[in-house]
Amino acid sequence: MDIGTTVAAILTLAIYSFLYRDNPFYKVAEHLLLGVSVGYFLVTTIVTTIMPKLFIPVFANGELSYLVPGILGALMFLRFSRKLSPYSRIPLALIIGVGSGVAIPAYMQAQLIAQLKTTMLPLDDISNIIIIAAVVSVLMYFYFSREHKGLTGAGAKAGMYFLMVFFGSTFGYTVMARVSLLIGRMQFLLGDWLGIIK
Repeated sequence: MDIGTTVAAILTLAIYSFLYRDNPFYKVAEHLLLGVSVGYFLVTTIVTTIMPKLFIPVFANGELSYLVPGILGALMFLRFSRKLSPYSRIPLALIIGVGSGVAIPAYMQAQLIAQLKTTMLPLDDISNIIIIAAVVSVLMYFYFSREHKGLTGAGAKAGMYFLMVFFGSTFGYTVMARVSLLIGRMQFLLGDWLGIIK
């Protein structure tokens, strides 16, 4: 058993001590996790983004066009100054505008059009019929322009049941994922650290 495994086990136990109540051991482990994460991502950003995409092209290769995004990135730090903080809105506006222009068509393709394609199914299989019935009934549930009576009410009620099944299965999947993480940590503590299990 090496020192790294022991430190990881102690920090794991410190995090799980929150199950009893909020305590100093948990707070130390939490602050350590946040500090190490921020430090790691800061160094990773400098090494993988700022150096190869700004400093090396500008100072080593003499490509001055890279100064434009560099200056825009530096303008974002003006948010810390009261006098100059309005200038930090310029790069933010560009990021939001370009991001929206890129994200909206991608979202439409990946979510809306893909969802429409998967709903337009032939009625030759029972699973296809259930999918179409679920989509139509859930849409009827969220259709508030008419009172939910008669056929609309029956469809809305079926949509509510389909939604309940969906939320229940999503919750079950979330619980399963958390239990899987717990099992992994227990295997680490009992196997790698203490050597009780193989």
